[in-house]
Amino acid sequence: MEYRDYYQVLGVPKTASAAEIKKAYRRLARELHPDRNPGDADAEKGFKEANEANAVLSDPEKRTKYDELGANWQAYQQAGFDPNQAGDWSAFGGAPGGMRWRVHTATPDDLGGFSDFFRMFFEDGPMGAGMAGAGGASGQSGASGSIFGDLGGFTTRSRSVQPQAKGTVEVTLAEVARGTERTVALDERRLQIKIPPGVSDGAKIRLRSEGVTLTVRVKPDPRFKREGANLVTELPLSLPEALLGAEVPVPTLNGKVKLRIRPNTQNGQVIRVPGRGLPKRGQPDQKGDLLVTARVVLPKLDDDARAEFERFADAHPQEAPR
Repeated sequence: MEYRDYYQVLGVPKTASAAEIKKAYRRLARELHPDRNPGDADAEKGFKEANEANAVLSDPEKRTKYDELGANWQAYQQAGFDPNQAGDWSAFGGAPGGMRWRVHTATPDDLGGFSDFFRMFFEDGPMGAGMAGAGGASGQSGASGSIFGDLGGFTTRSRSVQPQAKGTVEVTLAEVARGTERTVALDERRLQIKIPPGVSDGAKIRLRSEGVTLTVRVKPDPRFKREGANLVTELPLSLPEALLGAEVPVPTLNGKVKLRIRPNTQNGQVIRVPGRGLPKRGQPDQKGDLLVTARVVLPKLDDDARAEFERFADAHPQEAPR
């Protein structure tokens, strides 16, 4: 198994402080993240190595053992030995004389973040399942026996689904219209998240490589109500504007536009403005419409105006709309 120099992987000296290691890991994680490098096998490999290195060097106890064991670290770690417990294994893998080891039960957590080669033996993969049967009678995995010899007492557990880290990310309606990015802090990690245009409230964004599921929450906008890809808004109109027609400004997510109001526009009438809504799901180049509901605001009449309106009503009688 190839030895990895974790300090070299993160690009820090062996004297690096915990803060320097954390900073170096975050920089690499951002640069090499699969979401930023789709299809790049080298970047994916580097991302996994950076996670593996950080898992060891950010843990003071693991880092101390890694510094002591050097090239023997991976065999030590994956075998599950504890140098602080009884059992004389001083000759294992060239370990320093006098160091004491004990075998313990391996769990999926012990194996997480290290070589995929070892996963084949200790999890229920095609090879692991077959080798586990070889030593089943004694409770010892065939994989452990074939690699480490008859150590005895080394057992494995079936693979269990690890719980996903969950979080919430909030966006505005304007960000839904154009798509956006967010930096999310979760479980001591900072993740750069791309949020596609047209995303719905309650949508799930899953980062399988990170074991993270994020729920999108769209903040309410006082100007608009959302109906799929369409936006609905109200437009107050004066009585002359509604009766005689006019051009009035109406809000959109990209600023105001002039809307032509036809004569005799009725209160509650819906005016459709094509292409001024949100991107359609899976079709960001196509947009919904803006639906504008006319709300006619009646004037308050003084005595003179009321008398004039009565003369107008007498001259132009209207049937009761009920």
